[in-house]
Amino acid sequence: MDYFARLAAPLAIGYALDLWLADPEGWPHPVRAYGALIAAGERRLNHGPHRFAKGALLAGGLVGSTFAAFALLDRTLRLLPPVVAGAVRSAWVFYGLANTGLVREGRAVFDVLEREGLEAGRRQLARIVGRDTARLDAPQIRTAVLESLAENLSDGVVAPLLYYALGGGPGLMAYKMVNTLDSMVGYRNARYEQFGKFAARLDDVANFVPARLTAGLLAGLGGSGRSFRFICQYGNQHKSPNAGYPEAALAGVLNCRFGGPNYYHGQLVTKPYIGNNPRPIAATEINRVARLNHAVCAVVVAGILGLGWWRERRRLSRT
Repeated sequence: MDYFARLAAPLAIGYALDLWLADPEGWPHPVRAYGALIAAGERRLNHGPHRFAKGALLAGGLVGSTFAAFALLDRTLRLLPPVVAGAVRSAWVFYGLANTGLVREGRAVFDVLEREGLEAGRRQLARIVGRDTARLDAPQIRTAVLESLAENLSDGVVAPLLYYALGGGPGLMAYKMVNTLDSMVGYRNARYEQFGKFAARLDDVANFVPARLTAGLLAGLGGSGRSFRFICQYGNQHKSPNAGYPEAALAGVLNCRFGGPNYYHGQLVTKPYIGNNPRPIAATEINRVARLNHAVCAVVVAGILGLGWWRERRRLSRT
């Protein structure tokens, strides 16, 4: 009963809420509070000597304190009525899971591009990618959306769910801090090269298993033997030790090509290609990718619930 109340029911309810509500704009979100804490720490510490040590101290302190705070809150919830405690824990899953919001953002780029044209599509794409969008044509915009969906399926969906399975709500929310740190300070430029290096490496470690699991699920659910070949051939071609694996898997499913040179902050950055078929992405292909993203999320949720049920049955059988 404790497993059902503390882990299984909140996971199922949080997943259902994500499917229903996605990420409503204007709602309070813990990641915004994370961002404010990171920004304040960066302003205070990212100057003078020993920037790597200062960045490591900030990252380690924020991740550790996040886990400790939510663990304490989780224990406190046991003193409250089960309905209240369950609602709070379900909210953690809802805020930690980004699947439906990612899919809707990707669809929005495709839809705006078709309805309103190239300039509007570029502006919509800029909401979800870090690259410069002003030079992109329509096929490049669609390709960028699918690359983003593949990468974010790992760190926005599969990884949070795995850390929930390992550490409950505190594990999930601590992972979200790791991911937010990387997105804010994990850059290779003059300002963040030293200060954000620890945060970037911590994110690499945290996403090592989730990225490869995501790639395997994309390949398996996509029904493509070519996808497994692409994972082996192109998975390690990305600058990130993790992002290339889900991108390679999706490129194999779609038989297309990702990667290549792109502009970031006005500078041309040369990246290797992932895949070998430079065909343009069609406007309708977002539907297949959206279904695949939802399928991967559903399988991971079902797997966690099933494994938890099996472990709980074994535990009860010993008592």
